[in-house]
Amino acid sequence: MAERHVLGLSGGRDSAALAVHMAQAHPELELEYFFTDTGKELPEVYEYLGRLEGFVGKPIERLNPDRDFDFWLRQYNSFLPSPRTRWCTRQLKIRPFEQWLWPSLDAGDTVVSYVAIRSDESYREGYASTHPNLKVRLPFREVGIDKAAVIDILNASGLGLPRYYDWRSRSGCTFCFFQQKIEWVRLMERHPESFEEAKAYEKNAVDHGSPFTWSQGESLDELARPDRVAQIRADHDRRVARAASRRVVNPLRRDDDPIDMDELYGASKVCLTCHK
Repeated sequence: MAERHVLGLSGGRDSAALAVHMAQAHPELELEYFFTDTGKELPEVYEYLGRLEGFVGKPIERLNPDRDFDFWLRQYNSFLPSPRTRWCTRQLKIRPFEQWLWPSLDAGDTVVSYVAIRSDESYREGYASTHPNLKVRLPFREVGIDKAAVIDILNASGLGLPRYYDWRSRSGCTFCFFQQKIEWVRLMERHPESFEEAKAYEKNAVDHGSPFTWSQGESLDELARPDRVAQIRADHDRRVARAASRRVVNPLRRDDDPIDMDELYGASKVCLTCHK
């Protein structure tokens, strides 16, 4: 029976850093890299995955679901996914992953899946294996790699951070419901076509009786009003100022290092398959 080693990439910094770490620390492993593509990712994600492929020297397997977001939206009667009903993660991320591996697992192979949960994320858990031959490992926890070390790994490799970190906190679909309101404003400015697509999905869902909007408590039409945008910006600036005033001086960190969204709004239990 064979033993396979797989590492899922989201287009985010943590999984990218794990790929770099494993390539450097464990060159003896024949790692298989994969990315479950929803078709609704930011262009910056695809660009970064291409650069990462060049670094590891291997292709990244694209696991495209056989049925796309639009198909599943119809199956769920046009109800949008939400933090309480994450059907997008189940159908567009976990399902393709299991379909890819299950024939090998059922044939008796052992599969080791490496997940990029850091040592400073004690509140997170990895994918719970539902097959006896699937083993999950958390290398960052095993060797004590935290967020600062992740950034160091990426900078030392020459990859740096994905470009969307200039304005967004995580990878994932353009219309991810875990975005903060300031991120919706920035999406509207940087990728207006994606913002308009999200508005169209939302309007269709509301017309079909969906109780959810992408952003909690208001529609994207409401969020996009100039007075509301100004309010969101002001609230975000206040949060940044408060967080900056609480920062402990660190001689190893530049004063202009950006403040993470998790620092500003609190860490959330986001979907790991999308955001790591």
